Amino acid sequence: MKSHNDLRVYQESMDLVIEIYKVTHNFPDSEKFGLTSQIRRASVSIPSNIAEGAARESKKEFKRFLYISLGSAAELETQIEISNRLGFIDDSKILKEKIYYIKRMLIKLIQTLKN
Repeated sequence: MKSHNDLRVYQESMDLVIEIYKVTHNFPDSEKFGLTSQIRRASVSIPSNIAEGAARESKKEFKRFLYISLGSAAELETQIEISNRLGFIDDSKILKEKIYYIKRMLIKLIQTLKN
């Protein structure tokens, strides 16, 4: 099995984490232990679960961790929308597009592992 570092979805999700940290840096201090923390944890969970799954011995286990990553991406997508509605993010469109792109890559990788 490939190293997680070689997977495009891993690389893209790592880039997303950096962007999320930059965006949430300007969130209100009152959200430090609330939405800021949740968004950061969800974003970090995506590449972390890809890496953990890739290190497992079976495709079945890898697939399970990819599903966890997919769930974290959906969670992140929701939190970005909430942040946008609260006025913490000026334009969430680019972030949402990147999350959607990562979700599509995860789904394709999961489908590949089913075969």
